[in-house]
Amino acid sequence: MNRRSVYGLLIAQAVSVTGTRMSVVAVPWFVLQTTGDALLTGVAVFVEMSTLVAARVLGGPLVDRIGPRITSVGGDVIAGLVLGVVPLLYVAGLLAYPVLLVLVGVVGLFRGPSDNAKYAMVPDVAATAGWSNERAAGLADTVQRLGSMIGAPLGAVLIALVGAPAVIALDAASFLLAAALVAALVRVRRAEPDPAEADHRTGVGGYLADLGAGLRFVRRDPLLRAIVTMVLLTNMLDQALTAVLIPVWATERFDDAAPLGLVFGALSAGAVIGSLLVSMYGARLPRWRTYALAFLLGAVPRIFVLVLPVGLPVVAGVALVGGVLIGAINPLLSAAEFARIPAGLRARVLGAVSGLAWAGIPLGGLVGGVLASTLGATGGILVVGTAYLLVTLNPLIRRRTWRLMNRPASATTPVSVPA
Repeated sequence: MNRRSVYGLLIAQAVSVTGTRMSVVAVPWFVLQTTGDALLTGVAVFVEMSTLVAARVLGGPLVDRIGPRITSVGGDVIAGLVLGVVPLLYVAGLLAYPVLLVLVGVVGLFRGPSDNAKYAMVPDVAATAGWSNERAAGLADTVQRLGSMIGAPLGAVLIALVGAPAVIALDAASFLLAAALVAALVRVRRAEPDPAEADHRTGVGGYLADLGAGLRFVRRDPLLRAIVTMVLLTNMLDQALTAVLIPVWATERFDDAAPLGLVFGALSAGAVIGSLLVSMYGARLPRWRTYALAFLLGAVPRIFVLVLPVGLPVVAGVALVGGVLIGAINPLLSAAEFARIPAGLRARVLGAVSGLAWAGIPLGGLVGGVLASTLGATGGILVVGTAYLLVTLNPLIRRRTWRLMNRPASATTPVSVPA
């Protein structure tokens, strides 16, 4: 088995995610330092994230047409070069705020398809290495979570040592390094296009038809519809918690920001352990039942424990255990999606699923703000926890739909392939 491609893709993802998380800290800090305006800082972050989310959905047809490997390399190269212009213009004294907005927006536009392409290559490199989709998806998710854990604190330390412009330059270099790794190490076989789509593969009409094919596939597939709906709602509720309600809770209860780091750190560490365990043992687990119980038992208790009269070590312990269970969710979802989506539609459908699921994130901050201002931290957490409980019961109630996550009987039967 050739495992060079799968290791190359995982290392490229680790480099890209770590650099991006450093930039997530460095860009807002840089804007705040250079403008002194929190609103302008928020606008810059919104521009980059909104273009990223839009590009994940709208770039799917281009990934399927061009190929995920070329898209990943090209997207990272362009994003790295454009982001590298930011510190250069700053040093030259030519970086006006509108120019910065354009540059971070362009970075988001090319990051979206590149990230989507790397995700779409996971089942191909897994097959090349002889790995199960659960193993490859679990390791990819572990890399993402580790990069997030390391990148943000590392970015903050480096800002203190060398300044935000230098950290942005390092992120630009990480894009170029990720592109070089994929170009040198990753080899995937191009998926054959669907013959039914052959009439509209050129021009704007062809692009719109390809985009519509991905969205129609999501709309017609009952499992993908259920995944999008559930993850959209939980993303919104998670954002309400992490962006507003838990910080307000820490302020009201401890008058200190340290509990935030402890709770979020415990949750993140647990999630890394959980995704790593799925990469090792996920192929032996029933997907639907594991997913349903992990989501319910991992997500709900770590919310309600915040309002109980217990000490911070108990809260952190529940968050750690909940994180282990939560870490199993994404790899199991990814494995089910890879199995259901035709290779020729993979980037379009995965882009549509992730883009639609992320649509709840911008609303989450607004929901959290309204709940905190009207009900306080405790009341808001109870409302979000109750809503989360109802959402996570869905896979146990609508069993017929969610059982489609399970492997078909033929997937467990050895297949003889002639030499």
